[in-house]
Amino acid sequence: MTTLVYLIPVALFLGALGLVGFLWALRSGQYEDLDGAAERILIDRDDKADQL
Repeated sequence: MTTLVYLIPVALFLGALGLVGFLWALRSGQYEDLDGAAERILIDRDDKADQL
């Protein structure tokens, strides 16, 4: 029972920390272009410098 006194605040703190991190990622534009990185890998460039 005494371990719950420690575990519940720790779990609430970690949950709030995750929520703050997620909200920061939303506001900073991390989720604006979800398809860009997925399609960028398919683009074939003929640059010789990229092949080194």
